[in-house]
Amino acid sequence: MPHLVFFVVVGAAMVRLVSLNIPLCWEIVTVSSVLAVVYAAGLALWSTMGVRVRYFWVAALLLLWTVLVALTPPFLTVAYVWCAVPLAWAVLRALGRRGATVAVAVITVVLVGQLTESAGRFDPEIALIPVAAVWGTVALYRALEREQRRAGVLEERMRLARDLHDTLAQELSGSVMLLQAAERSWDEPDVARTRVRVVTDRLSTGLAETRRIIGDLTPSPLEDAGLGGALRLLCDRARQDGTAARVRFRSVGGPGPDLGEQAATALFRVAQGALANVREHAHATTLLVTLHHHPDHVELDVRDDGVGFDPAEPSGPGRGVGLPSARARLREFGGDIEVDTAPGRGTRIRVTVPGRLRSGPVVPVTSTAVR
Repeated sequence: MPHLVFFVVVGAAMVRLVSLNIPLCWEIVTVSSVLAVVYAAGLALWSTMGVRVRYFWVAALLLLWTVLVALTPPFLTVAYVWCAVPLAWAVLRALGRRGATVAVAVITVVLVGQLTESAGRFDPEIALIPVAAVWGTVALYRALEREQRRAGVLEERMRLARDLHDTLAQELSGSVMLLQAAERSWDEPDVARTRVRVVTDRLSTGLAETRRIIGDLTPSPLEDAGLGGALRLLCDRARQDGTAARVRFRSVGGPGPDLGEQAATALFRVAQGALANVREHAHATTLLVTLHHHPDHVELDVRDDGVGFDPAEPSGPGRGVGLPSARARLREFGGDIEVDTAPGRGTRIRVTVPGRLRSGPVVPVTSTAVR
């Protein structure tokens, strides 16, 4: 909806300018056209843009919009002023919390300055209403993020409840019934021993599954082995759990930026959720997890050749990743997550997280595999 508002406002203003044919008309129309093209290009190429490209995209949008409102005559200023609302939404989506706050502050300064200049004086009624709309957009966006995060937490609890019900609870229930049967057949030692052995096997399976669930909840591999090592261990466990017949992990480039503990944990949690989905839903034969170290950001790529799903289906298996919650959490660190899938053609999850640059030369590309 914010994107539609942007194009409607820009298009209506351009039509009015052309019909009036006033001085600077074609200069304004040209800048408006470039602004619309840059905005549309960012939306079309969103899934392929890295963190640095998104910063450049936001900078280009703000520069073009500032030039546009500066060129526009006073009687048309209000039209382009309201572009600030969809621009603020785009900024919030593209940048992390700190970068988005700075960008929205720039939008506010431009708004107040241009409206004051157009009116010849500072008029609170004229200047503050658009500013309130912009910051109201920020508040709405943050509220939606919090709601998505809460929904993701509830979804994760439901996933854990399903795991416990489908594994541990079922195993314990079956074991109790077998032990009761063994007690009733205690006068038949061979039958009783057979049932006790079955219970022992089932409890061993339940213990292994319980350890897997506990492992999913414990980020200790990050502390011991770092992000790359933790992902390698996660893939090794995925192979042992039968997540896919072939599981490979690759670490490409280096050393890359320093993510910090919280951002690295968020990235690791996304990988855990993605592999859990592959195990439960994908029926994949091949799973490839790649950690790309770029100079200014880290990218995690998880691909499988499973059944895929319809991303538009709200109850589809892709929802198990906790996608809204993961996206909201990653954006706290300036990152984002994209899912590319369709029924019958597998799934690709791509996560990007920026970080602080480290000093030192870039090491050659390395690749390791879990076999």
